Amino acid sequence: MGELAVERVLGDVVSVLGGGAGVLVAPPGSGKTTLVPGVLAGAFEGRVVVAEPRRIAARAAARRMAELRGERVGESVGYSVRGDRRVGPGTRVEVVTTGLLVQRLLADPELAGVGTVMIDECHERHLDTDLALGFLVESRQTLRPELRLLATSATADTLRLAELLEAGVVAADGSPHEVAVVWCPPERPVRPPHGLKVDPAFLDHVAAVVRRAWRETAGDLLVFLPGAAEIASVRGKLADLPTDVLHGRLPAAAQDAAIRAGDRRRVVLATAVAESSLTVPGVRVVVDAGLARVPRTDHARGLGSLATVRAAKASTVQRAGRAGREGPGVVYRCWSQLDDERLPAQPEPEVAVAELSAFALALACWGHPGGVGLALPDTPPDAAMRVAQATLRALGAVDDAGRATPRGHRMSRVGAHPRLARALLDGAPAVGARKAAEVVAILADDTLARGDDLAAAWRHLRDARDPRWRAEADRLQRSAAPDAPQRTATEDRQPAAVDQQRAATEGPQRADDDRKRANQDGGRRRAAGGDGAPVTMPDDLVAGLIVGLAYPERLARLRGGAYLMAGGTEAALAQGSALTGHPWLAVAVADRQPGSASARVRLAAAIDEDTAREAGVALLSTVDEVTAEGAERQERLGAITLRRRELKDPPRELVERALREALAKQGLRWTKEAAQLRQRMDFCHRVLGPPWPDVSDAAVIAHTDLSRVTKLSAVDPGTTLRAMLPWPAAARLDELAPERLPVPSGSLVRLDYSDPEAPVLAVKVQEAFGWLETPRIGDGRVAVLLHLLSPAGRPTAVTRDLASFWRTGYPQVRAELRGRYPRHPWPEDPATATPTRRTNPRK
Repeated sequence: MGELAVERVLGDVVSVLGGGAGVLVAPPGSGKTTLVPGVLAGAFEGRVVVAEPRRIAARAAARRMAELRGERVGESVGYSVRGDRRVGPGTRVEVVTTGLLVQRLLADPELAGVGTVMIDECHERHLDTDLALGFLVESRQTLRPELRLLATSATADTLRLAELLEAGVVAADGSPHEVAVVWCPPERPVRPPHGLKVDPAFLDHVAAVVRRAWRETAGDLLVFLPGAAEIASVRGKLADLPTDVLHGRLPAAAQDAAIRAGDRRRVVLATAVAESSLTVPGVRVVVDAGLARVPRTDHARGLGSLATVRAAKASTVQRAGRAGREGPGVVYRCWSQLDDERLPAQPEPEVAVAELSAFALALACWGHPGGVGLALPDTPPDAAMRVAQATLRALGAVDDAGRATPRGHRMSRVGAHPRLARALLDGAPAVGARKAAEVVAILADDTLARGDDLAAAWRHLRDARDPRWRAEADRLQRSAAPDAPQRTATEDRQPAAVDQQRAATEGPQRADDDRKRANQDGGRRRAAGGDGAPVTMPDDLVAGLIVGLAYPERLARLRGGAYLMAGGTEAALAQGSALTGHPWLAVAVADRQPGSASARVRLAAAIDEDTAREAGVALLSTVDEVTAEGAERQERLGAITLRRRELKDPPRELVERALREALAKQGLRWTKEAAQLRQRMDFCHRVLGPPWPDVSDAAVIAHTDLSRVTKLSAVDPGTTLRAMLPWPAAARLDELAPERLPVPSGSLVRLDYSDPEAPVLAVKVQEAFGWLETPRIGDGRVAVLLHLLSPAGRPTAVTRDLASFWRTGYPQVRAELRGRYPRHPWPEDPATATPTRRTNPRK
């Protein structure tokens, strides 16, 4: 272990923590995760708690530290993650997830018995990491000044982190082993990632790079890909090579197996879970696709999605470091060195893009609604925080001031998203605590579900007795009890034994049978027993009720070939879904990819209207809908109209409002005469101002008397305009904005007011001979714009200065046109010539 860079600065770390807080920056594989906690346990009193961003990293770090001590996990080194805890009375170092640390802080802000907290991989900027940092800084300032805090990372923004923690900085230079870089950009252009789509040609390229690395190097290969779908695709292209898979959707046993060394050379295909705080034994080669999958949230629709983006430089450094942990290594990067220079330095913090309800509830329970006054690395976005706080108010978790209510504190202790906590607490009395807990356990980790049918997934898990799911359901069931202890919800004992009697008597039920019974009965599937306990309710309706309590805005009704959700968004099932055609769904998981008009249903339960009404009771309303076509009374569930009936003799004010809205949408129907009058009045309004009124569509609609109108066709804007004429000023309308003007030939020519800034008078040149002064209107304020026309009626000149035109413009017009129109007069001096409408007599 003497080769590890951190070993050279362990004394500095202890010295800095003697002052209370420190930041340790060390390259990947330098030993900060496995060496530092043990040294701190020996140097200071109290337990050392190490927080890791992922469960797989927490378990792996604890096992590695135990191995270095020659012990088993659970002796001096242990770990605690959701559903799995190995800690004994002699444990001095405990590795936990940052989410569990946040729960412990909310339950016990002083962290009794803990002497030092080490938060690892701060650069990843997960929500729980930000919360833990903010809570610990305040706890040290107000409750536990003796509590020591160490933040560690390979690529963190050191100065910013040190300022936040008021901490000294220790840097460990030098990697344990050199990692050579091989640049492998695609030979041909590939499409950039869009949403969840990655160009198949790029995955072909990644597979080709893996094969090249396999030929050119020795040792195991670790390949970074953005998600499970890409892993499956590349694995299929490498069918002849021994491959293992590592990603967060795998059971813990499968994850642990993937990071254990074997007796064969292999290719490990992994997502970002292998990026940090994790050593995969035997790996000397990394192939990095250079992509990352990040969350995106549509706050307006309440839908989330995942997007594939280019990985940040900090992430690519972490990934490359996996190759140099046990010896000299090499990283094959599937992009060019030029592209590498364009990568963002750090990944986007989760607080900037995530849904913040759980984050906001934790802040409220801590006593800082919205995060105001708390030392957070970044201020939460205002819009996302407003949506989160509105959600929490609707759930009864916070009051109008944003402070946590007793219900909010209880929801926080459940250890699940606030929506799921609400579904558990409110659903347990309706369907039974066990069933509610089992459904919520699936919703909390939807990777447990196969396909989009939630009830079918529930039956499968129940029949298979999935241990991870049962352990989480056990925990949630205890949390749902009215007298549940006020300990952190993730501070679990070992998972309780499965109720063997229940498992034996609960046989498999087919989804189609349940749905047939649901359609036949058409109502609640339960009856109160002697003790009032709910009984006999099909799986679909149980699952749907719990989903609806969590996401009432996602209750959906079939409309055409898609579903309209109560929140107003349209959603579609995947082709071939077993749920297709059911009149109602409770949608548990849906996302809307960029460029898509509708959401895609990922997980849902088939329900009936009664269940939808029960789950979405807060969204039920009765609305009188009055339109220009008629009136009706509608019963609604959010955006879904449940019932309609004709509304006779609706209130007159609603009729008038509907007519005005229809006029605003469809526009007024102007006759030619009314349109010309409006143009003249608009000219006066713009040039002279009050009392001449605004005559825009909106103004005319606002002045229209609709007290006796019953249909749009009866609306006459000309009548409204005449009523809007300002008397007595209106008596001068023909003087201020004349409809026609006399010209020297004696003709009365119509003025065109289409452009109120420049009314146009179009007159033939011959009719304007002798006219020296341009006419003015609008009380002499506006000179008319003359369009002087050829005998064919085409403009030959545009002017507001006749005298200048006769001197300079007319000679050129005369030279061009008198040959083409010889029967029309073209005098040499038009200023003194006689104007005429006639042609010269034939000779």
